[in-house]
Amino acid sequence: MPEPIAVIDFETTGMMPHQGARATEVAIVLLQGERVVDRFDSLMHTGVWIPPFITELTGITNAMVAEAPPAAEVMRAAARFVGDAPMVAHNASFDSKFWQAELAHAGLTAPQPFACTVLLSRRIFPDAPSHSLGRITDHLGLPRPGRAHRALADAEMAAALLARMQRELCLRYGLDWPDHALLMRLQRMARQSMGRLLQQHAQPRPDATIHR
Repeated sequence: MPEPIAVIDFETTGMMPHQGARATEVAIVLLQGERVVDRFDSLMHTGVWIPPFITELTGITNAMVAEAPPAAEVMRAAARFVGDAPMVAHNASFDSKFWQAELAHAGLTAPQPFACTVLLSRRIFPDAPSHSLGRITDHLGLPRPGRAHRALADAEMAAALLARMQRELCLRYGLDWPDHALLMRLQRMARQSMGRLLQQHAQPRPDATIHR
């Protein structure tokens, strides 16, 4: 069986943790092959005010987070849920910063490597009209499980996108299921160089194994 991968999404009060932005909601989807095997999601209370434009975007209000569990409690539970699984996010440079920052507020470290579905989709689907999560989801005909800009719906969409890209690599290159380490290598390299690397990982059999 493929290794589990934890696909994460945060909703936040702003863009930069180092400028005082904090998370308001976190969701994690545990993906094994093409199958979601577990989910975690929670609002979280940090005491940081949510600006009106963020509430308009996400639907998350100050009253909602005031009644949510403390952020440190949520993040400790999230860290236990993820365990040793490697992580993926859509625009991982954003979510990985909040993962590190919120775990640090809880007194924990964040050793997990992150792969990025934005970088991967640019390499695997270069002709897509957009690589934003909603538009690439629609372009590929993947389901939208809920309201955009809520953490669980976005994590579910990112997980479906990840599985679709892994399957595409199997079909194009005759791979067994691409693991997280290979995805990390792919997202860092020029698209023109992908074929050479993936041919090295191709299986010596005509049909790729698809894990469901």
